[in-house]
Amino acid sequence: MKKMLYVLLVLVLGSTMLFAGGAEEKKAEVVDPNAPITLTVWCWDPMFNIYAMEEAAKIYKDIKPNVTINVVETPWNDLQQKLITSLSANATENLPDIILMQDNAIQKNVMTYPEAFVPLNGKIDLSQFAQFKVDVGTIDGNHYGVPFDNGATGTFLRRDIVEKAGLKVSDFNNITWERFIELGKIVKQKTGVSMISTVANEPDFPMLMLQSAGTWMFNEDGSAYIKDNPVLKEALRITKEMVESGVCLLVPDWNAYIATLNNGTVASTINGCWISGSIQAEESQKGLWAVANTPRFANISSSVNYSSQGGSGWMVMANSKYPDVATDFLAKTFGGSVALYETILPTSGAIATWLPAAESPVYATPIEFFGGQKIYEDLVGFAGNVPNVKYGVFNYEARDAIARALSEVMQGTNIDAALGTAQKNVEFLMSE
Repeated sequence: MKKMLYVLLVLVLGSTMLFAGGAEEKKAEVVDPNAPITLTVWCWDPMFNIYAMEEAAKIYKDIKPNVTINVVETPWNDLQQKLITSLSANATENLPDIILMQDNAIQKNVMTYPEAFVPLNGKIDLSQFAQFKVDVGTIDGNHYGVPFDNGATGTFLRRDIVEKAGLKVSDFNNITWERFIELGKIVKQKTGVSMISTVANEPDFPMLMLQSAGTWMFNEDGSAYIKDNPVLKEALRITKEMVESGVCLLVPDWNAYIATLNNGTVASTINGCWISGSIQAEESQKGLWAVANTPRFANISSSVNYSSQGGSGWMVMANSKYPDVATDFLAKTFGGSVALYETILPTSGAIATWLPAAESPVYATPIEFFGGQKIYEDLVGFAGNVPNVKYGVFNYEARDAIARALSEVMQGTNIDAALGTAQKNVEFLMSE
């Protein structure tokens, strides 16, 4: 009996040591830190975001030669739709490691799919970014976005066309929308060229007008602020007047809009500073462009000559096989490389919200394409005066409702009626 117990004891101890040894052996396995890794990134705009990401990839390649960045051009609307479809179906295997997300969409996406994105707390020094951009990507104390461009708007002018009309670039600084329309009529009359263009039925003008007045489509409590919003009503009125007067040319899509800038169909555009990359893509126009600030409302006291259009941030997806590598990549490039911003600024106009980069002397460099104007120094100054607004969880639903309202107004519907319908539609969506 004792002999049998001894045998059993030996077997048990042997098995324990075997399993322990196996565990130790498994624990001792080390993944090769130099093994090839590919991070996939979804973003849009070849002259701006894609260009910036490709330059960041070059910088990180010098740090981690084994890491390759695969940039997939994905228009914003497609990106958002693919993201929602995949997350709703819990089918994340085809999602990328990193996505670029527009600022006004971050809050809703994170609140709807809180497990889909990697919190960046303590992994990236976000104290070095402009605070209003950090706030955009902060939900319940967690930071999800690495801020990129800030979207400060400007009036980008064809100096030669304006001067042909007997005007000067300085005539467009610190003006009202009413004055902009007056000047636009002069340009149209003297040159035959429309002052500005926009994609038909897109509410880009109303949106930047709203922010210039420090208001948005929602109240502080999150309720819809559309029907009785005097700023929004005035924004639709001015947009309609610009189109009906011939000052603003309507185009069918984004490509047609960019074409109007590059082929001289219009004398200006009012958009986020990121548009300078698309403008500078037409090298034959070097020296012909200039920048002024944004028009303001004449009869709304809170309105200023500064606004924002767009703006975005990089986010790490929780489905990534290499979330730590993706985070490290963003930390050492968009959150840690002055050289990156110095490289991409002159070509793309990507004004940094990473504060150390904004101190670079590159920002004070005269830009030949813009006639020697120090446009980046000017645009940084514009950005510091942009009123902050809260975009809200239902920002895109409200934006779509305003787009429909604008379309109805352009077809003759009373502005109050169109905004009343928009209010009801947004409230319905918010109640679901």
